[in-house]
Parts: sequence; C-alpha cells; structure tokens
Amino acid sequence: MSVCRGVRGATTVPENTRDEILQATRQMLALMIRRNDIDSKDLASATFTVTKDLDAEFPAYAARQLGWLNVPLLCGYEISVESSLQKCIRVLLHWNTDKTQDEVHHVYIHEAVKLRPDLSKLPPVDWDELESWIDDHLAGDS
Repeated sequence: MSVCRGVRGATTVPENTRDEILQATRQMLALMIRRNDIDSKDLASATFTVTKDLDAEFPAYAARQLGWLNVPLLCGYEISVESSLQKCIRVLLHWNTDKTQDEVHHVYIHEAVKLRPDLSKLPPVDWDELESWIDDHLAGDS
C-alpha cells in the first residue's frame, strides 16, 4: 500500500550564484532520486528552503530542469538561528511510495553533512558520473 513519506535533503554552496545554487540542488536531487528510485510521478510536492544569504536563484528551478514540470514546488527561507549552517539549501519531498520509513534514504552532502551526521553515510559519490547522469536528465534550458 502506497503512503506519503518525507524525504529530506540538504546541501551547501560556496558562493551565492545562480550556477552554484542550481548545480548543488541538481546534485542533491539526483542523489535522492537514485538512492530512493524516485519517479517524479509519485511526488505529491516539494518544499525548498534556503538560508538568508542565498538569493541568486530559486532552488526549485533545478527540479524543473530535471523534468519535474507537474510537481508542485515551493521555495522559502529557513529560519535564521545564531551559528546555524550558512549558504544551505534544504528540501523536503512528499513522496508516495510503498517503502517503509526506515527504507527511505535522506541525502546530506557537502557541508550539510554537519546537520545530520547520522543520516549522512552515503556510498562514495563519483561527482563526474553524477554530473553526466544529470546532463542526461536535464529537461530544459539551464
């Protein structure tokens, strides 16, 4: 029986630029898709947040680039807490799946591994191969 599960992801960027935000968000989403075998047809919605120091692009645009044209997407700001991780992009996917909660793989990469070290144990990532996979899945102009 399919239920709606939350899948979390987070990443960081070195600079507040459009290209950095889109690339980091695409990498995060690509890993989430691949680790969980997510089909966009099964997504109810996705909510993205950024820290206040990121405003060069909407991270949801990266999802559109990957073909998520019918998925409702929302962007917002993460609350500012003193000494919190900066230049951080977070996402919460609402995913209809048969998987149990403990079978869901959350993805925390780059400096965002500090947010949830308990959930940040990814197999080694070949970043060049990941970028090639992303290129093969881009749906529109970047």
